[in-house]
Amino acid sequence: MNNLYDVMQLLKRYGTIIYTADKKADLHLMEEEIRELYRLQFITAKEFSSALLILRSEQNKI
Repeated sequence: MNNLYDVMQLLKRYGTIIYTADKKADLHLMEEEIRELYRLQFITAKEFSSALLILRSEQNKI
């Protein structure tokens, strides 16, 4: 994963599409969903850490 689009595609693969028109809220919801996918062992530790890094990076840009 290299960017936010890749994180969104990962979530989409599991049926999750997040868009609330509030980017900060979107990033928070995406992080919660990524954590849940990892907790349920749907994604690997590498995917989890990459996604969190990307989401945190995007949050810092706001």
